[in-house]
Amino acid sequence: METVRQQEPARETKHQVGYFEQLATHVRDLRNTPPDLFEDVSYIDWSSLSWDDVNRPYKVDKWAEGKKLWEQEHGERLPVKKGWEHFNRSFHQLFQKNVPKEKQETRSKIWQSLLSMDVHGAGEAIEELIQLLVWNKVHRVEDAIWDPRGKRALFEGLDVEKPEVLFLGAADGYEAMQLMAQYPGGHAVLVDYDEFCKTERFGKFPARYPFLGNNPATGNHKVYYREDMNIDFVVEDIRKLKYGKEFDIVVSIGLIEHFPDEYKHEAFEMHRRFLKPGGYAILTTPRSQLRSKAFYTVMSNYMNYGYRELMDVRQMGLYAWENGFDILRAGYIKAHNGLICKVQ
Repeated sequence: METVRQQEPARETKHQVGYFEQLATHVRDLRNTPPDLFEDVSYIDWSSLSWDDVNRPYKVDKWAEGKKLWEQEHGERLPVKKGWEHFNRSFHQLFQKNVPKEKQETRSKIWQSLLSMDVHGAGEAIEELIQLLVWNKVHRVEDAIWDPRGKRALFEGLDVEKPEVLFLGAADGYEAMQLMAQYPGGHAVLVDYDEFCKTERFGKFPARYPFLGNNPATGNHKVYYREDMNIDFVVEDIRKLKYGKEFDIVVSIGLIEHFPDEYKHEAFEMHRRFLKPGGYAILTTPRSQLRSKAFYTVMSNYMNYGYRELMDVRQMGLYAWENGFDILRAGYIKAHNGLICKVQ
């Protein structure tokens, strides 16, 4: 039986640089030793690439049962916004799971079903266990969802001080908080058009989750928490935002892959529209790799409520290049491709 500590200890001590702990629901990782888990491919000559070279992204088409049931009941395709609402609530459930406890309970259900000759119940419990095992590996073992070490490496080296950050499709706001730790003293605006993200996904993000950042006064690392950061959450459709070109950084994590090709230009324009001259656009998309395809297949009932592509970094970079961005840094982390761009 797996032994883990309680998620939120009563004694709230400051975590130290180098700290690592696996909790029942997630990992805390403040290690600052190599490897940084970012594979840099910035050497690619984007102007020489063509779609004949890289092909088009892989389209995920194994839909969630919840999506199919909704469409059967209503006789129409699940609207995009409604799909995001389903996804946010479903995905959020995974982050709440006490994985060791639920694995033990699910194994017990399997044996109970088999002993009572309940084949259907055993099948459902086995499917549930497989999903728990996959989630455990991806989130608690590999830490590939939040991936603090990979994202720290992707975000490093930006020429900003106390930046104004805009996060499009913010969900739980994780990456904005990591940026605020690495470039402290700034301000972040998180935008998502689902109120649930403000109240639950961001609103109930673990308060004691530590972010490894920088101390400008000493030049050393420093640990930050959400309460240390100046963050506002705006519930709005990102297409309706009224901001001008006032942000040093515009970031999206897993956004542009939800736009079919005929709408990709709109996704990139949303980044360009709000950037100060010389500002940075930071974008990531899920990688087109075998383990990602397996994840979106096994976890389809949690994940697949709308259009989604899996890309390799060359495809993602070619989209950015064709839509008017110079690519300063390109590479991939555990589960995502990443780009740091400026407007051409």
